Amino acid sequence: MHVRVAVIGAGFGGLGAAVRLRRMGVTDFVVLERADAIGGAWRDNTYPGCACDVPSHLYSFSFAPNPHWPRNFSGQPHIRAYLERVADAFGLRPHIRLGSEVVSARWDADELRWALDTTGGPLTADVLVSATGPLSEPMLPEVPGLDGFPGHVFHSARWDHGHELRGRRVAVVGTGASAVQFVPRIEREVTELTVFQRTPPWVIPRADRPITGLERWLHARLPATGTARRGLLWSVRELQVGTFAKHPGRMRAVEQLALLHMRRAVRDPGLRRRLTPDYRIGCKRILLSNDWYPALTRPHVRVIDSGLREVRGSTLVASDGRETRADTLIFGTGFHVTDLPIAERVKGSRGTTLAEEWRDGMAALRGTTAAGFPNFLTIIGPNTGLGNSSMILMIEAQLSYLADYLRTLDRLAPRGRAALTPRPGAVAAWNDRLQRRLARSVWNSGGCHSWYLDANGRNTTVWPGTTGEFRRATRAVDTDEYEVLTRA
Repeated sequence: MHVRVAVIGAGFGGLGAAVRLRRMGVTDFVVLERADAIGGAWRDNTYPGCACDVPSHLYSFSFAPNPHWPRNFSGQPHIRAYLERVADAFGLRPHIRLGSEVVSARWDADELRWALDTTGGPLTADVLVSATGPLSEPMLPEVPGLDGFPGHVFHSARWDHGHELRGRRVAVVGTGASAVQFVPRIEREVTELTVFQRTPPWVIPRADRPITGLERWLHARLPATGTARRGLLWSVRELQVGTFAKHPGRMRAVEQLALLHMRRAVRDPGLRRRLTPDYRIGCKRILLSNDWYPALTRPHVRVIDSGLREVRGSTLVASDGRETRADTLIFGTGFHVTDLPIAERVKGSRGTTLAEEWRDGMAALRGTTAAGFPNFLTIIGPNTGLGNSSMILMIEAQLSYLADYLRTLDRLAPRGRAALTPRPGAVAAWNDRLQRRLARSVWNSGGCHSWYLDANGRNTTVWPGTTGEFRRATRAVDTDEYEVLTRA
């Protein structure tokens, strides 16, 4: 089987790519999804309390507005249902191949095409688009003795709904975005709850509320009101970028808000000390919650401000030597973000995998194309992440780049086959500019080590500008940045 475009992943990025392809008249494509349903991270993350921390009207495609969002910050079931509706409304189902995991992808230099092996069978494609996303592979730390833990163990992104927590002693490792949402939910059920906190997060109030029936009626009957609401949300976040990227010192006012938020809920000065970060707010992801701090003050909840060092049977040993016993162990330890697993399966023109090429750090031209990998594009690639706005905006910008990429290929070889491979110098120049801008950002200079940084301490995750700037940077393909390959 041969297709013009093969897309890996059926989350926001993959479905968005499919819509863009259909809207530009390309129907010869497939979306390869390893799972048995679409939805990506919003299919996989079903833990109690799972919700988005970006306002609903900004966390949707501009070409598929949803006037019926139920809350300012919608939960996982509503976001997944939205993606299902997008797939139906734009006729994507015939293109989606569920249960088709990409085992390997190899560039065929003679044929100028990609050869893919999948669990659903082999195929070839002129263009390969990776939309697996950075939050697709849970990361479990290597903890000595974990294999000998007699209780139940799972990651928050693979929540075991068949395991009863009521009446159990539960330990949670991690205090990131997922834990801040599920800990207050499970705290109500368990007998004892221990939270291992290696680094305290900055937490600010979550301005959530139900969206009224009148608001939903207005957005449905007068779509311009929904567009205006989205525009306002977008504008506010665009104005915030300068503080994150250029003037981290201005974050002190937000820190005071976060500290006040904590003091109102946590009366114990000792606990407050343990929950107070020692780095600039924004260095790590800022979390939104109204019930995180109250949950930690419950008499049956214990916060150990240390990482998990070792497991000895049912005893969990912290890095500082403190011990606790547990029946269930839940990891809220994030994902493989700077070491994308799909990179190990994609082999380019030099016969090396993307993981090998990126061994010193991920790098891509305009966050989308990688040197040595012709006709290969990554949606949500290196340095496209955001610290304060909606990733859907970045995805849509990259989809515009994909569209112009295909038009450029058609223009270069109207009767043959063409490929574009980024010049190493262009990739290096783009990333050198990014790293210079990131050097003074809060993500690099805020005094923390976050998942924004790779093993070498390099920020290969965050975009240091506005979403409008990124949209302009990815509006069109500059062929001077590419080597052109053609075949009759």
